[in-house]
Amino acid sequence: MEKLAKIIAYTKQQLQTDLTGHGFDHAQRVATLSHKIAKAEKAPVDEIVLLASAYLHDTIDDKVVADVDTACRELQQFLLEIGLSAQQQEEILFIINNMSFSKELTGKVSLPLAGKIVQDADRLEALGAMGILRTAYFGGGHQHPLHDPAIKPITFTDKTQYRKGSTVINHFYEKLFLLPEKMNTQTAYREALRRQKFMESFLAEFYQEWQPENIDLTELE
Repeated sequence: MEKLAKIIAYTKQQLQTDLTGHGFDHAQRVATLSHKIAKAEKAPVDEIVLLASAYLHDTIDDKVVADVDTACRELQQFLLEIGLSAQQQEEILFIINNMSFSKELTGKVSLPLAGKIVQDADRLEALGAMGILRTAYFGGGHQHPLHDPAIKPITFTDKTQYRKGSTVINHFYEKLFLLPEKMNTQTAYREALRRQKFMESFLAEFYQEWQPENIDLTELE
């Protein structure tokens, strides 16, 4: 518990100024979801590896930190200082370096079971009400248009193109609605489908509000 407390404190410090939707609150939810999925699946995983990966997964992400190499070195030193075994350190770093959606654009990496669960939990955070808000928040912060019917969704093939993005609404089709079929566990898959249905209902309402019935100018005096 002492090691986990230090991991939580480190995460909070690293992510306390995040304005991309990948802050400490996100890390907490990913950790909670990871724990719930592992319990539901009766997964034989190292709890420290599971929760450390969940809490720390965005502390070295290029969406969040300006210097990824420095962030990686600092995290490696931290894991060593708190007394994790070499195997635990290696597995945690492998998971958080290979679990992202953008990483899969250049080839899917086979994650250990703990990594698959954390990956599922992180992807659930991109769905449902939380996913809608985080998508809008991130898109607005990166000057992505909210919606433009003339801009069609893109099938991304590389990380650079993916990072540029297109529109907030297109992101639902470019990534978010692809996630349920990418889930590693049945527990996460079921929850992903539930969240996707909510998002589909939201989009139906959005399109209705985006394009209201035009004003009949002939009725105006």
